[in-house]
Amino acid sequence: MIIKRPAAERGHLDHGWLDARHTFSFGHYVEPEHMGFRALQVLNEDRVQGGQGFGMHPHNDMEIVTWVLDGALEHKDNMGNGSVIVPGKVQRMTAGTGVLHSEANPSAEQPVHLLQIWLLPEERGLTPSYEERAYDDADLRGGLRPIAGRGVAGAVHIHQDAQILVGRLDDGTAVTHTLADGRHAWVQVARGSVTLNGVDLDAGDGAAVSEETALELTSHADSEVLVFDLA
Repeated sequence: MIIKRPAAERGHLDHGWLDARHTFSFGHYVEPEHMGFRALQVLNEDRVQGGQGFGMHPHNDMEIVTWVLDGALEHKDNMGNGSVIVPGKVQRMTAGTGVLHSEANPSAEQPVHLLQIWLLPEERGLTPSYEERAYDDADLRGGLRPIAGRGVAGAVHIHQDAQILVGRLDDGTAVTHTLADGRHAWVQVARGSVTLNGVDLDAGDGAAVSEETALELTSHADSEVLVFDLA
């Protein structure tokens, strides 16, 4: 069973400096039919104008993953971490018992385009922590590469029975991801156009997948796709 979440039906918030699209309910955007999917609670597509950003603010009991599509995002937190996240670099922050962090666009002119991803942790009250990992384009090209997961080699660690995989697919590329019994998936098209098990998805579209044994993805343009393999 595949349920499509069209890009145009997502929540939309435009602050001028921030243009945000919410796949699931977030902040003042509340839609009872879209309160997350399995452990995946937030999937925001944000565009932040040059020199702007989110000031220091708190989080707790959440696994926060950031994936930049274009531009750069500067991160600072009260654990002493400071970094600039660019395309190909994944950032994971376990909020646990509580963290403060800020995110800003360090460029004066170029906007930053990113996906902000939140997953529920397997337990509350974890010790806050931070991790990042960079991948070359060749690592992500032509297949589905795990960038986050619980105990997954070569990926940042998330405290949940879940994986996040990314594929940069040239036009005409076909890839398959097998789902174990009882697993679910969310597929999000970051850019381009793909077919998922016969369902067409364009940039910004997502799809909830249940009761399927495999994800068959074929790109119809140069595309970037995120796959969430969920319990």
